[in-house]
Amino acid sequence: MSLSIVILAAGKGTRMKSAITKVMHKLAGKSLVEHVIDTAASLNPSKLSVVLGNGADQVQPLLQSKQVNEVMQYEQLGTGHAVMQAKAQFVDVEQVLVLYGDVPLTKLTTLKQLIDCGSADSLRILTTELDDPTGYGRIVRSDAGEVICITEQKDADPQTLSINEVNSGIMVLPAKWLAESVEELTNNNAQGEYYLTDMVALAVAESIDINTVCCEDNAEVAGVNNRIQLADLESHYQSLKAEELMMSGVTLADPSRIDIRGQLTTGTDVTIDINVIFEGNVSLANNVVIGANCIIKDATIGEGTVILPNSMIDSSTIGTNVNIGPFARLRPGTVLADKAKVGNFVETKNVNIGKGSKVNHLSYIGDTDMGSEVNIGAGTITCNYDGANKHRTVIGDRAFIGSDTQLVAPVTVAEGATIGAGTTLRKDAEAEALTLTKSVQKTVAGWKRPVKKK
Repeated sequence: MSLSIVILAAGKGTRMKSAITKVMHKLAGKSLVEHVIDTAASLNPSKLSVVLGNGADQVQPLLQSKQVNEVMQYEQLGTGHAVMQAKAQFVDVEQVLVLYGDVPLTKLTTLKQLIDCGSADSLRILTTELDDPTGYGRIVRSDAGEVICITEQKDADPQTLSINEVNSGIMVLPAKWLAESVEELTNNNAQGEYYLTDMVALAVAESIDINTVCCEDNAEVAGVNNRIQLADLESHYQSLKAEELMMSGVTLADPSRIDIRGQLTTGTDVTIDINVIFEGNVSLANNVVIGANCIIKDATIGEGTVILPNSMIDSSTIGTNVNIGPFARLRPGTVLADKAKVGNFVETKNVNIGKGSKVNHLSYIGDTDMGSEVNIGAGTITCNYDGANKHRTVIGDRAFIGSDTQLVAPVTVAEGATIGAGTTLRKDAEAEALTLTKSVQKTVAGWKRPVKKK
C-alpha cells in the first residue's frame, strides 16, 4: 500500500522559552524533528513532507539536506488545518501517516504495527494509557469497545476525563477520504481550532473501520513542550541505549552516566567507565576499554585498545592494542597504527602514526607522517603552520626525537635518525645519524610574515 507521511512541525513552542523553534531543540545530539524524519524515512514512503510555520527558516536547511518536502502553514489554526495545507502531498497515494515533529522517540516497529493493523480503507490510531492523562485527548469507546470519538481535555466532561487511554495524535488515514473529508472539520470547540482528531467522529458517522494500537512505552508518544519534558525524554533515551549496550556484551560502570549522541556499534567485552560521551558514528571493537570522562566522536577504535580518562578523540582511526591518554586529544585526521601510544597531554591532528610508535608526553604532532617504532620525547612540537600555510613533517622508522624539540616543517627525519634534546630542526636529518642544533639569539630586521598562497 502506497504511503505518504506528513510531519506536523509548525508550532511555536512558547513554553520552551527559547529563540530556537521547539522542533530544533536537540535530544541525544539530534534535533527532535530530525529523529522523526529519520524514523519516517525508514518506512520508505512515496512522499515525506514536513508542515512548517513558526521558525520555518530554522528547519528549512535540515529539510533541504534530507530532501524532504516542505509545506507552509502560515496561520496556526490546529492540527486539522495543518493537514489541510498538505493535501497536495497525498493525492496519489492510498494512505497517510501523520506524525509530530516534537514526538521524537516513536519506534519504527510501532509505526509498522500501526500501519498493518487495518486495511488501507480504515482509520488507525496510536494510543497509550497514562496514570495521569491530564492534557491529552481521551479515546472514547462504546460499550462494545469500538472507538466513538476522541475528546480533547478542554472539551471533556468529568466522565470522559476519567478515561486513561489517550490519543497520541499519530494516525494512519485513507488518503482519498482524508482529502475529501478534512475540509468538513469545524473549529467549534474551546480552542477555536481545527482538530485532526475530529476525523474520528467523521469516520464513525461514515461507518469507516477504526483500529487502534496501544503503545506500552509512553515515551514513544510523549511530546516535548518544555525543557523538563525534554530532559525526561533524554534520560529515557539514554537508559534504553545503555540497556542495549549491556545486552550486547558491554560493561558499563554506571548505566545512568553514559551519553550516546549518534550511532554506536560495539564488539564484546567492551568496558566503559562513567561520563563517557559518544557522538556521530563510533565503532568499538572487542575488548576496548574506555576510561572516565572521555569524549569520542566519529571514530573507529580497534580491538584491545585502551583509552585512559579525560581523553578526546574526533574523526580518527585507531588500530589494535593502542594506548591513549590520559588527557590526550586526537583531532580530525589522526590515524594510529597497531600498538601505537599517545600519552598524557599530547595533541595530534592530521597525522599518521606508525606501528609501535610512541608520543608519550606533552607534545603536539600535526600534519605528520610517522613511521613505525618511533619515539617522540616530551615537549616535542611539529611547527606545521608558518602563519599562512600548513606544511608536513615526515619521520622515518625507528627515529628518536629528543625532548623539547621543534620540527619546523616542511622537514624530513630519515630512518633511524636521532635528534638531540632541545633541537630546532629546520633542515632534513640524515639516516642513522645524530643531529644537534644550537642557536644564538638574534633579531632579523625587516623580516615579514609569509602570506597565504592563492
